[in-house]
Amino acid sequence: MLRLAASAAPLLLGAALAGCSLAPAYAPLTMATPPAYKETGPWTPANPEDTEPRGDWWTVYGDQTLNDLERRIEDGNPDLAIALARYDEARALAAQARAALVPELDATGSATGNRQSAARPLRVGGPSQYGSDIAGGTVSYEFDLWGRVRNMVAAGRAEAQASQADVASVRLSLQAQLADAYLSLRGLDAQTKLLADASDAYARALKLTRAQHDGGAVAGLDVGRAETQLNTARAQQIDVVAQRALVEHEIAVLVGQTPSTFSLSPLAPMLEPPAIPVAAPSLLLQRRPDIAAAERRAAAANARIGVARAALYPSITLDATGGFQTAGGVNLLQAANSWWTLGPNINLPLFDGGRRKAVVRQTRDQFDEASASYRSTVLMAFQQVEDNLALCNKLAEEGQAEAAAVEAANRTEALAMIQYKMGATPYLDVVTAQTADLEAQRAALMIATRRLQASVDLIRALGGGWNEASATTAGATNLHSG
Repeated sequence: MLRLAASAAPLLLGAALAGCSLAPAYAPLTMATPPAYKETGPWTPANPEDTEPRGDWWTVYGDQTLNDLERRIEDGNPDLAIALARYDEARALAAQARAALVPELDATGSATGNRQSAARPLRVGGPSQYGSDIAGGTVSYEFDLWGRVRNMVAAGRAEAQASQADVASVRLSLQAQLADAYLSLRGLDAQTKLLADASDAYARALKLTRAQHDGGAVAGLDVGRAETQLNTARAQQIDVVAQRALVEHEIAVLVGQTPSTFSLSPLAPMLEPPAIPVAAPSLLLQRRPDIAAAERRAAAANARIGVARAALYPSITLDATGGFQTAGGVNLLQAANSWWTLGPNINLPLFDGGRRKAVVRQTRDQFDEASASYRSTVLMAFQQVEDNLALCNKLAEEGQAEAAAVEAANRTEALAMIQYKMGATPYLDVVTAQTADLEAQRAALMIATRRLQASVDLIRALGGGWNEASATTAGATNLHSG
């Protein structure tokens, strides 16, 4: 009875300490947020969160080709596939940690023939040849006295949630990169058409100048200027076409297709930049997947402190082994052939040269690092939002000013051509006016393209379609949704 009571004592101790945890109390990291963004304006109004772009956020541009391309990222992009594989790996690691919460049960069995050496040291009798049939099993369970296993589970769960947020972050980055490239392509298409139209106009002007030269009305200098202007416009058109090819190749890779088998038809009309609604700054912390990932990694680091501290204290493992064994030739599964062992194993750390304490210090430093990384991520998020708010609003103002410049350049060009045909001004004035008009129109297209790209970057900075509330558990969210 005394021996049985001694064996049961560690079990009672383990039950008493089962709720203990040595991890520091953890609360989600917080940072002070401003009451409002500084750079909001007419193109970035402050609205409630429910009006923000969610899910297929790129549909705000109203372009079906862009919609189709964005949906191809999910199945075609290898970078997203890598992120999903890492998430699955993190979930598997979390499942491994959870397995330690329950006893491990293993079955064993063997049937062997054996022969002893007649000269074996310390041999005492017995046959030289014999059989050994064994059927048995083992049960092993570690009492989670100090919360080591539970903190390992908590760390694994937090890492899986961080990996899930990483997938959302990669997906959002790829979606924004594709939208940025597509809108750049549309801007280059508009420039190509503009330069093609300008080349046609310059060709007609050259024809007129040659006719006037042949009639003796103008000097050969005017013909040379007209030829220079025409060839310059054609060279610029070729350069824009080359830029378009590179952007098209980028889009092909983003959707998982080789550039040699991918093409997009030119579409000259420019898209209108959408007005991007902006919620309160405090909601940004819930809208950015990279912020959610940083916070979850801080939580995992906090749990690992508990794992490291538990190694400083005794651990108790209950082991039970039993089964049946015979020398062969008889019924194995008889009570007389049974055997078993049962009892706890206790491990009490005494001296390790300070190794375990150093591990505890290391985990605390890792938590401090993760916390600082979280704060850095939040600050960078606010900067990115403010940067793109400023760009969206200032580029809108710049676009209005450039539109006025284009209108003035059009009037100047028309007036210069009329005066030239009447012989009241040299052809140099026409060339100067046409060049200024073309450059003003190209500048307007570039500004429009930059406005579209800035709107994409703003949506990305605001978190796109991510919502942290939809990712409360590592396995509950459908990662193939927007």
